[in-house]
Amino acid sequence: MKILFIVPGSGDSFYCGNCFRDNLQASALRKAGHEVMIMPLYLPFKYPSFQADTPLFFPATSFYAAEKFFKKGKMPRWISRILESKLMLRIAASFSGTTSAAGLEGMTLSMIHGADAVFTEQVNIMLDWIENHEKPDLIHLSTTLLIGVAKAIKQRVNIPMVCSLQDEEVWIDSMEQKYLQEAWQGISENTEYINKFITTSEFYKNIITARIPQITNVEVVYPGVDVSKYASDAYPADPVIGFFYRMNRENGLDILVDAFVKLKKRDTVKNLKLKIAGGYTAQDRRFLKKMKRILQPCMNDVDLCSTYDPERHADFYKQISIICVPITFNESVGLYLCEAFAAGRPAVEPATGSFPEITGEAGIVYSPNSSDALADAIEKLLTNPALYRHCCERAKELSKSRYNDEIMAESLAKAYEFEV
Repeated sequence: MKILFIVPGSGDSFYCGNCFRDNLQASALRKAGHEVMIMPLYLPFKYPSFQADTPLFFPATSFYAAEKFFKKGKMPRWISRILESKLMLRIAASFSGTTSAAGLEGMTLSMIHGADAVFTEQVNIMLDWIENHEKPDLIHLSTTLLIGVAKAIKQRVNIPMVCSLQDEEVWIDSMEQKYLQEAWQGISENTEYINKFITTSEFYKNIITARIPQITNVEVVYPGVDVSKYASDAYPADPVIGFFYRMNRENGLDILVDAFVKLKKRDTVKNLKLKIAGGYTAQDRRFLKKMKRILQPCMNDVDLCSTYDPERHADFYKQISIICVPITFNESVGLYLCEAFAAGRPAVEPATGSFPEITGEAGIVYSPNSSDALADAIEKLLTNPALYRHCCERAKELSKSRYNDEIMAESLAKAYEFEV
């Protein structure tokens, strides 16, 4: 099967769960023998592990400017050329990574509705490229935030469409109320152009179908990783807590930092260490400075990786004892859990969102999501060798039976089998 993945670029300065999910799905399908093309929107990919197979479409710089300043008239081509230069896109990428839609409502609604003149100009460039190359058997959209693209494709070339669902509400619910309702309504209206929706957990399937009752054809495909890249029976001599995600408040790094300092004061887990990685953006620098100040008394036991390198991604999990990302919103799935399980590392996570479903017996879930409760949970796991060994074995079993790339590729291929 020839599959075209249409995915938004994030700038690659941090570990983006949705971006990495797209990468994993494309790689797994290729390993299974399918022909996969990656089409980037907004920003180019930086790292060789996830490279584009087509030109960049809807470049963030010119698309934003056109939506902001040229809604009533066509933007001059010379301005477009400047904004779409490698330099301008590189600058835009360095500022990417916002988790708030503030200031980007116009672009967001344009991509959801798929109706205004700026969108139409951009999508026609993309559709011209698709028509002038061998058409795919199926197109897989990364998110419903791009659902206007599905509308345009169906109306012009009528290729079967699949769309992923994951954490859309985090972006949409950060919009002002007047835009928020319009966004959800626009997605609802354009669901008719999607043949099948795919999500990453039963938890999120229930969340999104309650938000958008028009979505009825949703299939759960759990994420899967190449276990051979992560597997390791060599555990660190001293216990190491691992945090692997974008380093910000939303992902609960401050909760973990406070819990770690409390554990060091308790000294019930001897020689405890903390390893933090996953990258950050310019928006996160002030927050990180504060975290470093809090950690200062025990910085000798902290390893904070200042840059994100996807090429060394898997090695992180071989250097930790447990994974802990005490995220502050109801996440649809934590890919870092699936990666940690492949390495046989258990999880300590809040009992929120999909975490109970994803973790099972491969770790501990705790409540409430406070530093005190987290410190207690980590202490419980790391001071009970029998419990720790049990969770390690369950992590490995879950990786083999659910969270590996072969099973994911089979599930995706099965989900792609539907009548048009």
